[in-house]
Amino acid sequence: MTSRFDRRSVLKMGGGLLAASALLPRAAFAQSTAINYWHTFTSQSEFAGLDEVMKLFAAAHPEVAVTQENIPNPEFMAKVTAAVVSGSRPDVTMVSSERFADLLAMGALNDLTDKIAAWDRRSDFDDVRFASISKDGKVYGVPAFTFVDWMYYRKDWFDEAGLAPPTTYAEFRDAAIKLTDPAKGRFGFGMRGGAGGQAYVINVMEGFGAKLMHEDGSISLDRDKAIEAVDWWSGLLVKDGVVPPSAPNDGFRQIMEAFQTGQTAMLWHHTGSFQDNAKLLKAGVEFATAAIPAGPVNRVSRLGYAYNTATKPETIDASWEWIKFWGEPDAAVAFLEKTGYFPASTKAAQDERISGNPLYKPAADTLGFGIPSPSFPGFAGWSESVVLPAFQRVLIKEATPEQAVDEMIDGLNQAIA
Repeated sequence: MTSRFDRRSVLKMGGGLLAASALLPRAAFAQSTAINYWHTFTSQSEFAGLDEVMKLFAAAHPEVAVTQENIPNPEFMAKVTAAVVSGSRPDVTMVSSERFADLLAMGALNDLTDKIAAWDRRSDFDDVRFASISKDGKVYGVPAFTFVDWMYYRKDWFDEAGLAPPTTYAEFRDAAIKLTDPAKGRFGFGMRGGAGGQAYVINVMEGFGAKLMHEDGSISLDRDKAIEAVDWWSGLLVKDGVVPPSAPNDGFRQIMEAFQTGQTAMLWHHTGSFQDNAKLLKAGVEFATAAIPAGPVNRVSRLGYAYNTATKPETIDASWEWIKFWGEPDAAVAFLEKTGYFPASTKAAQDERISGNPLYKPAADTLGFGIPSPSFPGFAGWSESVVLPAFQRVLIKEATPEQAVDEMIDGLNQAIA
């Protein structure tokens, strides 16, 4: 099904929604203002969540009309770069943690430090939430929601096999082997080896001890540890056969559909796909959630933040109304109920609708040990254009783990030069 949000859309409503318009002050603009919002939402649940936030915002701020536009994730950096160069940038742009450094370097973001400091909701957010969108004492955005890495697993399959959810990479591989049954068309794990798969390659390398960013500020990969990691991760396909043969091309939609239709037993993703799974599988019975297993050296679960940033100075006041609205508890919980994305606001995360749900506990636990994604100028290009293709060649047996890692290291050196 194609979402009605797959194209540009404008939603402007006069009221009628709860007490949002009564509780939230309206900005005093001389005339109605229209702003456009670029985002990378993909799934039906994400678009449904955006729809809810836009309805609430329109009721509270009828003087600001928001036009939203979906930018496919693989095309995002190229589109933003072109928009900055051509002077056609959007008013507000969603920015993931790992892309901040590149966007700041190209001058795409406006300083919001003073507006954030004076915001009455600022105390609802822990300081760490702004670390990935700050540099040299300046803050460039507000976290709209949190990506919390975790694992989905077929609870009914695990119960049938007498298995507990894995807590280590070794247990994870063992479970994947035991739950793979070619006769039934079942595989133990749905690997994202296609678009977006670079994040998992980097996470697994760090799980094996090949840390990318170091305490002294240096950026490098430990070759031996990275090779061990790539050999283990690719081995799930080329040695163990516990992932679908389509893995080298499987992106978000493919790994989700495989899990939901009973082809795979485990899926690594984040809380944002919870509601998509719950629409097709019975939560707590057919599927459940667990924290990402720990690697041999490190436990690497990412806490990423989707920030809303002002990218056009001419409309910064109207853009700020939209940006800060995502921090309202009603907006945050409404978005979570449609998607599963955790609020970035500490106050909103304490809502009973979240804290009272045991299936969200692994995500709440991950908040205690999760770490942000790496971020430095050149990271996005290196991970997408070097790491992923190099790993894919290992999956299709056109390169060895050693060759792939050497390519990654060479590309990293060029990216940070």
